[in-house]
Amino acid sequence: MKDDNRVSEGDINDTDARKAWYQQLSQQTRMVLQRDADVFLNQTLSSPCLQVLKESKGTTFTDIENRVCLDFHGNYVHNVGFGHPEVIQAVTDQMQSLSFSTRRYTNLPAIELAERLTGYTHSLKRILFAPGGAEAVGIALKAARLHTGRHKTVSMWDSFHGATLEAASVGGEAVFRQHIGPLLPGTEHVPPPNPSECPFKCGTHCSLQCAGYLEYVLEKEGDVAAVVAETVRSSPFIPPPEYWKRVREACDRNGTLLILDEIPHALGRTGRMFTFQNYGIEPDMVVIGKGLGGGIFPLAAVLTREEINASVKGKSIGHYTHEKNPVAAAAALAMLNIVEKENLLERVEYLHRYAMTRMRKMQQRHPIIHDVRGLGLLLGIELRDPQTGQKLLREAEKVMYYCLANGLNFKLSMGCILNLIPPLTVSEQELDTAFTIIEDGLEALP
Repeated sequence: MKDDNRVSEGDINDTDARKAWYQQLSQQTRMVLQRDADVFLNQTLSSPCLQVLKESKGTTFTDIENRVCLDFHGNYVHNVGFGHPEVIQAVTDQMQSLSFSTRRYTNLPAIELAERLTGYTHSLKRILFAPGGAEAVGIALKAARLHTGRHKTVSMWDSFHGATLEAASVGGEAVFRQHIGPLLPGTEHVPPPNPSECPFKCGTHCSLQCAGYLEYVLEKEGDVAAVVAETVRSSPFIPPPEYWKRVREACDRNGTLLILDEIPHALGRTGRMFTFQNYGIEPDMVVIGKGLGGGIFPLAAVLTREEINASVKGKSIGHYTHEKNPVAAAAALAMLNIVEKENLLERVEYLHRYAMTRMRKMQQRHPIIHDVRGLGLLLGIELRDPQTGQKLLREAEKVMYYCLANGLNFKLSMGCILNLIPPLTVSEQELDTAFTIIEDGLEALP
């Protein structure tokens, strides 16, 4: 496989390193993985599977070979860890009373969750639930069309908003856009605010030319319904502090809605309940998911302004069978209770400082660490050749597999970034253990 095809939101699974990993698994594990391969559709980013899991609890999972692994990936769902007893209890209690809410009816858990989530914002006072983030993105796109009477969008290259056709259309990763034929019309793309690969060569003195590029497109197009973007890229790529204020102002000038995708990192991961709150702005819509279901139940949501509700009222924006699922709502409410009761927002800020200090010390010792960065517990270590600046794809992959073999799970992003997403409940000792394993992996490189 060409190296440029490995630069994506996740690690590609058909490399020599993946094949070597497979060969060291036990015969029992390989037999189970073969059963998986024989029945599920084969996909670029998830086939073949790495291992067979039998248990998850707190910050770890255990495979069928009884190896325990710190999970610093978790598909972003494990904000309060796996199997938190309060979430399990809330789900169990709810299943015993009202396990499902038939369409055309409502229920108290769903209403309470809607009130709770909208209460964390200044003006996003309407909400709609969906079973997954991609479906929620689709709802937001429909609402933007109905509200503005326009259909065009501007989004970012290298972005990811889900794997449905409409989400892939606004997304910007080639691996999700190739080989599937025509995408939605009018989906324009612009360079992202990625200091690591700035096409304008701003270096350490960012002049926000990427924001100027977006402004130019909005003004020249003249009829864009919405800018659709991740507030921060989960790799992570952290936009400069003034970026979103400038984009917010440009949207307002051009009658364009701002839709922010915070599916992987809303609800505390960045030290705020919503990631946009780190930038002093509020979008017209925000899409959330992943951690919303408490690490147990799939659940996503779109939060929007009241005036958008007026535009879609009486029109078919669509709905989903589990739109107001009381069990999902109970799981989400329990998760929010834990975040508040255990002061996890404040703890995330403390752990962020702790982790960044440790990663910067690692960077001083290892020249191939090109950059370390993060926002809250959204962390990344980028590996590049110190002489040429080339991405060290194979070296990053070797480090990943070393860590997997020694008790730490994470994924690679954009080919060379060790993407570290621990639960918000992670301890300092567990962070130390993870960074020690990573550093050992770096030292094991030839």
